[in-house]
Amino acid sequence: MKRKVLSAVLVAVCMLAGCGSQEEMVIQTIEGEKIEEETQTVEENSQEEEAPEEVSEFEVITERKVVDGKMQSYLTGEWKDEAVVNRRSIAVMMPNNKAALPQYGISKASIIYEAPVEGRITRLMGIFEDYDDLERIGPVRSSRDYYIYEAMAFDSIYVNWGLAVPYVAPLINTDRVDNVSQAVEGIDKPAAEAFDRVSRPGYKTEYTGYLFINGLNKAIDRLGYEKNLTDRFVDTYKFAGDGHRATYDEYPSATKIYPGGTSSNSSGYGSIAATFTYNEEDQLYYRSEYNAPQVDELTGEQLAVSNVIFKICHGEVRDDHDYLAFGVHGEGDCIVFTNGKVIKGTWKRTGDYEPNILLDENGEEIVLNQGKTWLCNIWKEYQEFVSYE
Repeated sequence: MKRKVLSAVLVAVCMLAGCGSQEEMVIQTIEGEKIEEETQTVEENSQEEEAPEEVSEFEVITERKVVDGKMQSYLTGEWKDEAVVNRRSIAVMMPNNKAALPQYGISKASIIYEAPVEGRITRLMGIFEDYDDLERIGPVRSSRDYYIYEAMAFDSIYVNWGLAVPYVAPLINTDRVDNVSQAVEGIDKPAAEAFDRVSRPGYKTEYTGYLFINGLNKAIDRLGYEKNLTDRFVDTYKFAGDGHRATYDEYPSATKIYPGGTSSNSSGYGSIAATFTYNEEDQLYYRSEYNAPQVDELTGEQLAVSNVIFKICHGEVRDDHDYLAFGVHGEGDCIVFTNGKVIKGTWKRTGDYEPNILLDENGEEIVLNQGKTWLCNIWKEYQEFVSYE
């Protein structure tokens, strides 16, 4: 028997903690039951058995309102200053190879996008909306076009130091992309005032370049970019409402997630031994790689998020430089991890400025829990290595 989902929109009067007032909020109640046991890998679906008939019920944010100068973030669902929520985020390219670690300020990103690059490792792009209290972010590294396309889904201002010129320059230098880029070959509108180097004894020069927030703001002003969300912006993910959890009790559990499996392989994730470990106490997924916790140099703390998404995309090797290409538009399989559960489904994206819509097996939009999200682009040709337990 397949999962049944009933959706009803209702109006409730919610007391918002810390806001000092009552406000009408449009919420949505999701009820579901699913009787289908998931297996532990993407490829293995040989044994299916009925799960207990349980019903998950939780409210969903469907409309955002200003309450005492605050709104619920489009990127996390959490309450933040209205000015921050309505401001365009910045999408910052960051290296993820062992010789560059740790990154500085990455824990402040609302969304971390990770994808394979040449050399069969991964590179990160942090989507930052709340960065005013940061002096700098980095190191900053070079661009690949599929990162730009993903940044466009959030109406972000794109930040990079370097680029794969043949594939990135024809995109980044158009009026389709608002970019703050270091002055290097292939960039038509350089913004050198946004960047500087930081002394890192023992590190290669390429891992010493950082984005400085004061310089970023100057560059945005000089380049004349719109600072607030433009009319191209479309709301991104669907989040559980305040005081509610998207529990998905009827779905299988997974407390250890391996985007590249448990052995070395050429998926990008396999060689860095990437893992996410779910902590039931704080309901967060803790990130490790290279057989050690991944930490933010700013805080010294391990990176942790509320949701992990595997977006499975077709990939290709482009040339002798081993540059890769990924199909991040259209549709494909996805796996969503939240509240210690596993929800398989599909992702759909219809255009450059359209968000990634996550649908379960019955075509209903998957609800995330409030907080940060880590989105892994999984190379479809290596999806067999994805595993969880």
